[in-house]
Amino acid sequence: MLAGLTFRQAGSPPEVLGEGSPVNRTYRIHIASEMTGVSEALIRAWERRHGVLKPRRTASGYRAYTQADIEVLKRLKKLTQEGVAIADAVRLLPRIKKEAKQHVVAMALPRKAPQLAQFERWRTEALTAAERLDQQALEVVLDDAMASLTPVAFFEEIVVPLELEVGERWHAGKITVAEEHLVTQAARERVLTLLHQAPKRARWHVVCACFPTEDHELGLLGAALKFRHAGWRVTVLGARTPVEHLLRAVRAGEPDVVALSTLTETAQGISVIVSKVMAGLPPSAKLVLGGAAAEQFKSAVTALGARVVQSPEDWAALLA
Repeated sequence: MLAGLTFRQAGSPPEVLGEGSPVNRTYRIHIASEMTGVSEALIRAWERRHGVLKPRRTASGYRAYTQADIEVLKRLKKLTQEGVAIADAVRLLPRIKKEAKQHVVAMALPRKAPQLAQFERWRTEALTAAERLDQQALEVVLDDAMASLTPVAFFEEIVVPLELEVGERWHAGKITVAEEHLVTQAARERVLTLLHQAPKRARWHVVCACFPTEDHELGLLGAALKFRHAGWRVTVLGARTPVEHLLRAVRAGEPDVVALSTLTETAQGISVIVSKVMAGLPPSAKLVLGGAAAEQFKSAVTALGARVVQSPEDWAALLA
């Protein structure tokens, strides 16, 4: 799992017009569309016909949407998908805008005990559902958490600790592979959904792949999610990617960074793979590794000219 699943949000996406906390951050309309799944044409129609939003304009005349605006659009989309006519949904705008603003402000504040307690409740409920092999209950809990948190926070605060706890229980013989697969599959589906909904237009490009021997890709998907929400275009090749296929994708896509994940590879195996990848990379591309094995054999990785992304500081330096 890339970066040992310990990354934290750092920096602002290149598309961001404003800077500072999420409360003040603004986005152009095409980014707002990608973040919410509402087409640009529909956003404009809702504004023109129903006065849904009144985005401020930049000096160049472009619409600038705040994070609260993004949340409003997400909520309106959810209502219309549930069968509520937009004219009826508009009547709820005062409440929707108030809740959206409260959500953005809450996510910008330092985490407090009540927030941590809620994270723990979600994880406990998910584990309880998994132990009963109750897929529907598990999905309800994860969907509730996903709807309440930012994508990166959902991954960091719910998916990562949940996967670690499940892995520990499986190794201890407290649960079987059935429960482990149930949780991993449910988490993977939601991370993929968030990844598909994330902004895709960006200045920089990263290719993400697992080592040829690595089956576990959830950590890699989380890292891809992190890159996307930091303003990167992401190509995900997934589990067990042969080196020659990876390098073919690199030649075609000309990425700025290649990110590889490995949990169980040996020191010798890491040296062999990293050497082959480094030999095939263009001079402008950087190679970064994450995961338990990369962290364990960090000296071997760095000796070959690659970098291990492990701490929040590592992520901040990479994304900067």
